[in-house]
Amino acid sequence: MSVVSNSSPLVNMARINRLDLLHQLYGTVVIPEAVWYEVVIKGQGLAGAKEIETAAWIEVHQVANKALVRALEQDLDPGEAEAIALALEIDAELLLMDEHIGRETAQHMGLHCTGLVGALVEAKHRGLIEAIKPLLDDLRDKAGFRLSQSLYLRVLQDQGEL
Repeated sequence: MSVVSNSSPLVNMARINRLDLLHQLYGTVVIPEAVWYEVVIKGQGLAGAKEIETAAWIEVHQVANKALVRALEQDLDPGEAEAIALALEIDAELLLMDEHIGRETAQHMGLHCTGLVGALVEAKHRGLIEAIKPLLDDLRDKAGFRLSQSLYLRVLQDQGEL
């Protein structure tokens, strides 16, 4: 499965020491240079930078369509813009992105997207984790991941964890 990720899913999973779960779910994860720069170079010393830099299963690719990236940067940050452009270029089966505007843009361009919550649901369905609640709690409490209370409760309800 070809998967492209923006920085948020990688950093947040690294912050709760579960970056490995994305590898178990998707194998190789491709990121654009802007995401690498944002997380590893600019974020040096911050949570997740070292884990992402040393993860052999994360591949960094250069985006060819710079014009598309510039157009997308009208509304999105460089990492989001490059992640969308790269996903289109490599015909990715999935784009990991949590930001609402970025996901809407990607879906409008025909990309299949999911965020961390969707990835956790998939991990539970595949038997990689027993429960979503502990990870959602860690994401909110330890990583500072923004998750509305209504979505939190709905996911737990849907997954039989309430």
